[in-house]
Amino acid sequence: MNVETPLNVTRRGFLAGTGAVTFALTFLPAPGARAQGAGPEIGPGGAINAWVEIATDGRVTIFAPAAEMGQGVQTSIPLLVAEEMDIDWEDVTVRTAPVRPELNNPIFNGQYTVASMSIRGYWVPARKAGAQVRRVLMQAAADEWGVDLAEVATEPGAVTGPAGQRLTYGEIVANGIAAGPLPEIADEDLKPMSEFRLLGRDVIRVDMQEKSTGTALYAADIRLPDMLYATVARSPVSGQVAQGFNEEHVAGLDGVTHVISLGHGIAIVGESIPQVFAARQALEVEWSQDAPGLSIDSVRDAEEYLERLRNEEPDVVFATKGDVEAAMADAAEVVTREFVTEYLYHAQMEPMGAVAHVREDGADVWVGTQWQTMAVNRTAALTGLDVSQVTLHQLYMGGGFGRRAHTEYVDDVVQIAMETGRPVKLLLSREDDVASARMRPLTAQRVSMALDADGRITVLHHAVACEPVSPYMYGAARWEADGGKDLITMRGSSLPYYTVEHQEAVHYHEMRGARVAAYRGIGTGYTKFALETMVDQIARDHGHDPLQYRLDMAGSDRVRAVLNRVAEMAEYERAREDGRGIGLAFTEYGESITAVIAEISLDRDTGRITVHHLWAAADVGLPLQPDTIKAQMEGGMTFGLSETLKEELTLQNGIIQQANYFDYEVIRMDETPTIEVDVLHVEEIPTQVGELGLPAIGPAIANAVYGLTGKAMNHMPLSPGRVLAALQA
Repeated sequence: MNVETPLNVTRRGFLAGTGAVTFALTFLPAPGARAQGAGPEIGPGGAINAWVEIATDGRVTIFAPAAEMGQGVQTSIPLLVAEEMDIDWEDVTVRTAPVRPELNNPIFNGQYTVASMSIRGYWVPARKAGAQVRRVLMQAAADEWGVDLAEVATEPGAVTGPAGQRLTYGEIVANGIAAGPLPEIADEDLKPMSEFRLLGRDVIRVDMQEKSTGTALYAADIRLPDMLYATVARSPVSGQVAQGFNEEHVAGLDGVTHVISLGHGIAIVGESIPQVFAARQALEVEWSQDAPGLSIDSVRDAEEYLERLRNEEPDVVFATKGDVEAAMADAAEVVTREFVTEYLYHAQMEPMGAVAHVREDGADVWVGTQWQTMAVNRTAALTGLDVSQVTLHQLYMGGGFGRRAHTEYVDDVVQIAMETGRPVKLLLSREDDVASARMRPLTAQRVSMALDADGRITVLHHAVACEPVSPYMYGAARWEADGGKDLITMRGSSLPYYTVEHQEAVHYHEMRGARVAAYRGIGTGYTKFALETMVDQIARDHGHDPLQYRLDMAGSDRVRAVLNRVAEMAEYERAREDGRGIGLAFTEYGESITAVIAEISLDRDTGRITVHHLWAAADVGLPLQPDTIKAQMEGGMTFGLSETLKEELTLQNGIIQQANYFDYEVIRMDETPTIEVDVLHVEEIPTQVGELGLPAIGPAIANAVYGLTGKAMNHMPLSPGRVLAALQA
């Protein structure tokens, strides 16, 4: 099994390079849609290849349409195709797909990799693409043998006939396939799960070899003839524009070829990265002082958010169930608590970067992006080219986490390439990457839970104050069409898997002008922190065991299964050694659920929390690749651990105060606990994985602290100073 991510390969160029005839299949594009490049012809009428190519030697190429950023979709989506094709995985080569309407994720109507929705979106289309290939091959063999389609079958890589005939897929392609419309595949034509050969078992990820040997390509690796290098100093605060800068001085520095005002930033272009970065240090810019975000002060704003939650009506009711007001009035007891979480930086290992070459007849962009379709569309819009003249070379990315769902760095490199007339590589320094961070919002939450006489939760009212992300991601028109409801910031603000009859979630819009964005786990990273710490505190305060309390509220056997399994893994009833305690949390991400137990110790003199062990049980529906799912859970749990204990951006006068990893700390290897994950095998459709591991970590650790000390930890991150203050309160 191998993967190829070519720097520049056309479909016809690929065919010429293989020295073999190939067979191309596609779903036809919607009326008016354009596809990049031209495909090989198969007789009159031809077809554009979108998913599969088969060579006469039997090798199969499958094109992976989603962005690979470590989550394994470059393997898992082609596996869907291969399963329905009935081909051995060893005979498959995976190639990164171009941007084509036929390869859109139907959930987003584009090639867009976010929200852990790649498998969900491609679950049917990719399988139908494979089934379509198989059907065409079967029909071609049936025609050659003069039998009905119903009389032929397949075995891996070959079609078999009623009299013992057998033709490999490569032989069928070599014999030629008659032109004609591609067959329609109905849902019922797809394999039942009981017949899966590839799905549900582990295969080596196709990106593993390149990443292990250092041959994987990132934007920083691209080298083009006559290429220039650039960096951009973006405005410290969103909405600021450059009113003046020391252009003459910077332009005269060694190696600098261009200094370009982009309005929102200043681009410095030169012959090498060291020269460009040196010139960046000498740049002095006078920024406009009328941007709304200049008033942001993260410490003061958190208090203002809380005051709004206490005294004002919400801007929008995000979701409601039952009669919250009446049920609150009838409750035996109402518990209200407040929570704060800070701004977060994505902290991806690779700062923003891209390469562009713009010509009169077309443009090429090399980039690792989560939104390939947007990158192509923006390049076309900026250059005035047709989208068919734009070629995106999708690369790996050194961390996405929602940060690379924005494409402003593609805009910048394209504009610089247009201005200079030469190929340009854009790279940001870590300091500029932090300074222009698109952050997870600062949030304040006020949660009220009503209890019956037995201390059982009957009502939830959850109020969230934060800057909404949707208008910054998708524009005002969509924001208005959604009635001001923002799933990105409000996800996880209910308790759908507990039997709480009356629930309401409301959003207070804080339109402060921060650069906010989606972040791994989106809203669940803070909403579940608030809800699950409060569930635990109520349970303990009313004399209930936290595990049994949740089991009693569980709305299904699925919930009970993950709770019981994680308790078994962690030996929940076992007495811990002196100074250690455990905390439990249950969370969901979409249709996937997980339960996590954290074992910690606490230095009461310094407030430092040490996490010794994390256990997780996860139900993600049908586990297509169990080891990959475990790896995703482990990565998400480590991400959650880092944001729980360490990560925090502070803003003063709208400006981020941190600069690099020395003052924006992330979890280190020697601080990472033992992590154990068990993936429950459930025969359903696959559900979300990539973000599921994150949201339960914060509440599990906070609950462990509460169990050890009786002190509620309601402000994240749980930094030593905050913990010490809580202990001393």
